[in-house]
Amino acid sequence: MIRHLEFKSRARTDMIDITSAVQEQVRSAGVRNGVCHLFVLHTTAGITINEGADPAVQRDMVSFLDRLVPIDPYFTHAEGNSDAHIKSTLTGTSLTIFIVEGKLLLGNWQSVYLCEFDGPRHRRVASRW
Repeated sequence: MIRHLEFKSRARTDMIDITSAVQEQVRSAGVRNGVCHLFVLHTTAGITINEGADPAVQRDMVSFLDRLVPIDPYFTHAEGNSDAHIKSTLTGTSLTIFIVEGKLLLGNWQSVYLCEFDGPRHRRVASRW
């Protein structure tokens, strides 16, 4: 069974911690052990696992990606969001996380982030276990 999580980003570039929402889905489904697959249903958003303790990490990641792939008026895509498509490709659009004893198997400092690169928008993440 595929389920969906929905989120609203607040800015053009945003990293939304979705760990608790994913964990709640796993809990409510009663999954004890297995694998959780997450897939972002958009071409200008991504998903990643990274540090969740210090918000400076997310700010640094966003800042670096913006410098690496700036909004460039010379991109030829008519919508003006080619940078967002490239950033989505760099972060990836899917993750696999083990589930052990009903919990996502994440390290002490790890959190799951929906990466918005063309917001603010409503975003959907498909999940399956």
